[in-house]
Amino acid sequence: MAALAVVAGIMTSSHGGAAELKDEIAPTGRLRVAIAISPAGGAFWSTRTETGYAGVPVDLGRAMADRLGVPVDYVVHQNSGQITDAADKGTWDVTFLPKDPEREARMAFGPVYEVADATYIVKPGSAVTGFATLDEPGVKVAAVNNTTTMRGAIAHLKNASVTGYQTYDEIFGLLQRGEIDAFALSRDQLNAMARKIPGTRVLDETFKKTVTAVAVPRGHDKALAFVTGFMTEAVSNGLLRRAYDANGLKETPLRTQ
Repeated sequence: MAALAVVAGIMTSSHGGAAELKDEIAPTGRLRVAIAISPAGGAFWSTRTETGYAGVPVDLGRAMADRLGVPVDYVVHQNSGQITDAADKGTWDVTFLPKDPEREARMAFGPVYEVADATYIVKPGSAVTGFATLDEPGVKVAAVNNTTTMRGAIAHLKNASVTGYQTYDEIFGLLQRGEIDAFALSRDQLNAMARKIPGTRVLDETFKKTVTAVAVPRGHDKALAFVTGFMTEAVSNGLLRRAYDANGLKETPLRTQ
C-alpha cells in the first residue's frame, strides 16, 4: 500500500510531479517497453502477430503507458540477456524479465509477478530418467544465452556441458533433430514444447525457482516507485489475471512475491 501511495502522490499532487515522473520514465515522450520474442509463451516471452505483438509484458506495458498518458513502443530483443545488456544504453524505459543477483546489479526491480520451476526436457528416445542420469560427461544441454536459467543450469550440472544459444527457435530445432540431449527452461514452457515434439519428456525434478519481475534502469527512483505501485495494483484489480488469460495462461495460477 505504501508503494501505491507514492504513485498516487507522484501522479496527482502536482503537474510538476507528474512531469518529473514522465521525464524519467518516458524521456522520449513514449514508454519504451523492452520485450523478448519467442513462441515459448509464458509470463515473460512475447510473440509477433499480424498487427504487432502479444504477450503478458505487451499487455502490462500498454496499460502502464495508458496510466502515464503516453503512447507505447515495444523494443524487441531475442532474449532476456539482450535486454539486460541494454539496461545502461538508454534504449528502453521499462521491462518485465527474470530476476537474479547479476541483473539486480544492472537494473532496479519491482514486484515479482511470476514464480516458475526450471527443469529440463530431454530429446526423443533419450535414456535419461532424471537429474542423476542427465548430469553425465558428454551430455549436451542447451539454454537461452545469458539468462537466469542458463546460469542456474551451469551451477546445477557438474558434468554435463551447458551451451547458450540466442533463440528458443534455434534450440527447438536442435532438440527436435536430436542434436542436443536436453534443454533447460521453465516447466510450463517445456510442457508446451513436449506437445509439439513427440517423444520428448520433461523431467519431474526442479533445479531452480525462476522469478519474473518488472524492472527499470538503475537510478530511476521515480520510475521504480511508479512501476512498483502499478504492479501491486495490477494484482489486486485483476489486470495481471486478465493479461494471463488473454495470452493462453488461463490455467496458470498467479504466483507473486
